[in-house]
Amino acid sequence: MPDTMIEVNGLTKYYGEHLAVDNISFHVEKGEVVGFLGPNGSGKTTTMRILTGYLPPSTGAASIAGHDTMTGSLEARRHIGYLPETVPLYTDMTVEDYLQFLGTIRGMRGPYLQKRIDVAIERVKLGDYRKSLIHKLSKGYRQRTGLAQAILHEPEVLILDEPTVGIDPIQVVETRELIKELGREQTLLLSTHILPEVSAVCERVLIINEGILVAEDTPDNLAVRLRGTEQVQAEIRGPSADVIRELRALEGVTSARYIDTATGPRYTIESPSGNDLREKIAEMVVMHGWGLLQLSVVPMSLEEIFLELTTADDEEASAR
Repeated sequence: MPDTMIEVNGLTKYYGEHLAVDNISFHVEKGEVVGFLGPNGSGKTTTMRILTGYLPPSTGAASIAGHDTMTGSLEARRHIGYLPETVPLYTDMTVEDYLQFLGTIRGMRGPYLQKRIDVAIERVKLGDYRKSLIHKLSKGYRQRTGLAQAILHEPEVLILDEPTVGIDPIQVVETRELIKELGREQTLLLSTHILPEVSAVCERVLIINEGILVAEDTPDNLAVRLRGTEQVQAEIRGPSADVIRELRALEGVTSARYIDTATGPRYTIESPSGNDLREKIAEMVVMHGWGLLQLSVVPMSLEEIFLELTTADDEEASAR
């Protein structure tokens, strides 16, 4: 089994004259959990449909576990578990019958199929509903049924498209925990526009906008690249005018702001990227006999990163 489980090279997709995916390339290694982000209409779902063999690319290539999704489509699909945004369920079947049916279509038989049905139902916590008709299940439990079919055949790669859309907050939390568990055993590509979801479960992010892959990195690395500065937050007990004056006088400080909060004064201090001021700030506080209640680096949030990358093109177009 290759170490690179998903390989995308120069992938392009047109719908008529509309360019949906524009020459994107990326890879996902074995055991990685990667978030695939983008606004609605950005090309996420099109890319995932190409990866899963539901659509052909216009140009470029994609492979799963070393198998081309076009020339080796059947073999590639054997390695994929896919949860589309709208799960194709046969609602007049019970959960168990549905999994039995799909397993049979996939060539699974006998004791092995029954064992995998039992394991899948247990993994997604559907044991109390295995004999229930799918149309009687809540949206959350229908999603779990979709996840059960995705993992039924022990795929090495899971591709999940908006797995928590439309379900209640409690089931969102439970589904995210389940995705984390699955990510410990399988390579996972997760498409979503819900940013806390990515922060909760993903090690790396791909961001697509208007069909173009605009970023690929860990959230922390993207934050440093985009912000270009280090930001520290401090809670200091002392005369605020003196504190802000001394902070601004520190070598390397480019700005220092004072915020009066319900819990007391808070200061936000910025410096050039790679310049950690925490030790200097602590020394300054001790030297003046003030109290240091809190001192921490403030990361750029995934929301800020996402907005920075997906609105820049729109702003540039408006400026023109």
